[in-house]
Amino acid sequence: MPITSQQVTAHAFLRQLYADPYFPDHALDRGRAILLRLCERIESEQPADLAALYVLTQAATEEFNRLEAEFDAAGSEIETVAREAIAEDFWFVASAYGFTGADVEELIATRDW
Repeated sequence: MPITSQQVTAHAFLRQLYADPYFPDHALDRGRAILLRLCERIESEQPADLAALYVLTQAATEEFNRLEAEFDAAGSEIETVAREAIAEDFWFVASAYGFTGADVEELIATRDW
């Protein structure tokens, strides 16, 4: 299902991390894909409330948890700068779909990073 939100399609996910050579592009590409799949799920499942949104965002966070090994293998890690950038993009997604009252920590509550 293609994403219909123009705000989302115009957004450069993980932009700050792509600008830093410490973070491997192939891992960032996978992270960007996780965020785009999250958007697709939100559009298709249309969560009715924050609890339903958190189920979707926390599942996407679990995917980022598994992606951390790829960062490690490339001599990188999901450290402070990356954590903040990823969290900001989760917040962007929630806001773009009208969940402005979402708690960013709850969006990514299942994170290992």
